[in-house]
Amino acid sequence: MQTRRELLGRSAGVAAMLAGLGLLPTAAQAEYAAAAFDAKTMADLTKALGISTPVESKDVTITGPDIAENGAVVPLGCATGLAGVKRMLLLVEKNPSMLCAAFDVSDAVEANFNTRVKMGQSSNVMAVAVLHDGKVLFAQKEVKVTLGGCGG
Repeated sequence: MQTRRELLGRSAGVAAMLAGLGLLPTAAQAEYAAAAFDAKTMADLTKALGISTPVESKDVTITGPDIAENGAVVPLGCATGLAGVKRMLLLVEKNPSMLCAAFDVSDAVEANFNTRVKMGQSSNVMAVAVLHDGKVLFAQKEVKVTLGGCGG
């Protein structure tokens, strides 16, 4: 029977081998994500992600409450039926970090996501679809927060 210590030792060996072959994520990918999540404005976010400025579209939808009773837990959803979607983003305009969620999409995944975010104050929320051909489309909705949230 294999002990936990032996299992951890072998797992560390496999991880070291994969890192040596370059098959594990690198620090550059971590810096990319940090820059995107640190963005305060749309211009900073588009620069960090290397995408063009989003254009409003009826093909992208965003769902969420008109009035959120608790800013600590606001349910939001984003979806699109467009083909060739590479990434879906959820943004909250007045949050300390504008980017709340990023979902990578493949052909095997339907571009329809739901999550909960924290909102510090009433703000516009946006669902952004990044397409393989370089187009960036978005939908926008205002959500009013009545209690709590990020530091509020």
